[in-house]
Amino acid sequence: MTFQEQILQGIPSVLPNPKPYETEINHAPKRKEILSEEEKKLALKNALRYFEPKHHAELLPEFKSELETYGRIYMYRLRPDYKMYARPISEYPGKCEQAKAIMLMIQNNLDYAVAQHPHELITYGGNGAVFQNWAQYLLTMKYLAEMTEEQTLAMYSGHPMGLFPSHKEAPRVVVTNGMVIPNYSKPDDWEKMNALGVSQYGQMTAGSYMYIGPQGIVHGTTITVLNGFRKIKKSPKGGLFVTSGLGGMSGAQPKAGNIAGCVTVCAEVNPKITHIRHSQGWINEVIENIEQLVPRVKKALDNNEIVSIAYLGNVVDVWERFDQENLHIDLGSDQTSLHNPWAGGYYPIGYTFEESNDLMANNPDKFKEEVQKTLRRHATAINKHTEKGTYFFDYGNAFLLEASRAGADVFAENHIDFKYNSYVQDIMGPMCFDYGFGPFRWVCASGNPNDLAKTDKIACDVLEEMMKNSPEEIQQQMADNIQWIKGAQENKLVVGSQARILYADAEGRIKIAEAFNQAIAKGEIGYIILGRDHHDVSGTDSPYRETSNIYDGSRFTADMAIQNVIGDSFRGATWVSIHNGGGVGWGEVINGGFGMVLDGTKEASKRLESMLFWDVNNGISRRSWARNEGAIFAIKRAMETQPLLKITIPNIVDEELL
Repeated sequence: MTFQEQILQGIPSVLPNPKPYETEINHAPKRKEILSEEEKKLALKNALRYFEPKHHAELLPEFKSELETYGRIYMYRLRPDYKMYARPISEYPGKCEQAKAIMLMIQNNLDYAVAQHPHELITYGGNGAVFQNWAQYLLTMKYLAEMTEEQTLAMYSGHPMGLFPSHKEAPRVVVTNGMVIPNYSKPDDWEKMNALGVSQYGQMTAGSYMYIGPQGIVHGTTITVLNGFRKIKKSPKGGLFVTSGLGGMSGAQPKAGNIAGCVTVCAEVNPKITHIRHSQGWINEVIENIEQLVPRVKKALDNNEIVSIAYLGNVVDVWERFDQENLHIDLGSDQTSLHNPWAGGYYPIGYTFEESNDLMANNPDKFKEEVQKTLRRHATAINKHTEKGTYFFDYGNAFLLEASRAGADVFAENHIDFKYNSYVQDIMGPMCFDYGFGPFRWVCASGNPNDLAKTDKIACDVLEEMMKNSPEEIQQQMADNIQWIKGAQENKLVVGSQARILYADAEGRIKIAEAFNQAIAKGEIGYIILGRDHHDVSGTDSPYRETSNIYDGSRFTADMAIQNVIGDSFRGATWVSIHNGGGVGWGEVINGGFGMVLDGTKEASKRLESMLFWDVNNGISRRSWARNEGAIFAIKRAMETQPLLKITIPNIVDEELL
């Protein structure tokens, strides 16, 4: 069968043969056993409902074995034989170009070069899934291939509920992930619902089909590192940045350190992902012995090298040993997947990677105890460095939150706030989000690198022209992004689809998108798929990350994210998504995203202007109402350019009066 024929058949009527478990693939760890005997039967019934009754007797023991062995039913035998990657849009079957673009993005999220655990349909973060099982993938791709512009596909946590009649201006797909009743958002609630096959953790851009590999976070990390050094008034050259995690998102850290121009040490316990990142060029060197690491770092600092070093081991060893050696760390952070601390997001010291995985699956209580013990040591070592002048920031991965729950010394003197700010509180919030700058991204649907080069130039030209008349308050953001886009080709940031990301405000996003649309209309480039990270001005309500610099008491509310996705839906998005749990953990955040296909038409121009303006200014208005100075400036400026925008501006109370 051809690729197109395989897509159109969906779940095959004749079952394929079982597939061998490929040990060379980076697999998800075994999930802990959490279902009762009756619940295991329910999980099997839930999985078998995708198949005709004639197949149940054959599949039942196989699915039972998967549930017992891995803690989940992935339906490995249904994994397609064709290569998984973002093909040019013309190669997908279908009646609707928008639906073909979504198929392209789904396959990019599952590309072996992009996905963290591709056979388990997990893109990044240890549990950020596109689908729960392979039947869902096959059925979704079939629905998309059959979809017309008068239908919308409803996606319930990876399950394609079906195609519903709608209209041409409606989103083609509406995605929800993990949207459970608030009282059932504890980690074990997710474990149970996911094992039953009724809910999933979509992370941010995994379950919304908008992940573009590590590049997506390289840019944000580069800006964070640059501004971190600016904050301590030191040049990155000759500076040391220490962190941990080399997974889907965190793998971007060493590359960002190189672009910023410092020495980066990033610890990782998983040998497979460490060597993958090294082979992809995201890391310069891998060192497995702490005795070799210390002199190598000292040499790099003495010579003002720009180098990234992966330490294959536990990061606590690095912090403790650098303290003993009195090796000064300028910037410190952590980007392990601590939103998922008990299922592979963070590993205890004193155990090998294999021993940890065994303990996690077979003695979860002991594993939790060892993780919390390690978190306490981790925090103690960081505190010793910060007393010597290290600037440490929480990278929004729930490090301080989980460390506090473990009893670590991370609270400020008031015993309410953390002693270290998150990077959003200190850097991204006041410097970027409040002014409307966030991670705007695009993908060339043609798959042609020449199209990407052309879009890079278009975006750069737009930004350079805008900078001539931009206010002083945003000159630094403009300059950083012009520098970034000029070095994008040289830094070889593409993994998977031909994609790019930069930080832009509403004006920049609209002007860049319109320039793309005009180029498509002239036949200069193929279709473009617009999107963004959910980690943005307006898409995410996350009290310990995206909205951590909201101080009016509303940071635990989620009106902004919900308003965002509803507003995007009727203003022209091609698909929208809303998730529980991305980035900092299940029950800790609500986040939304979108995708938009540009086809060169006047209708696309109208949609992009309407939707992108709302998508950013919704968040600025909320930040303005929280009395954030930069956001008040930005929303007033937006009202000057758009007379239909009328925003309630806060009145400031005199502190002396209070």
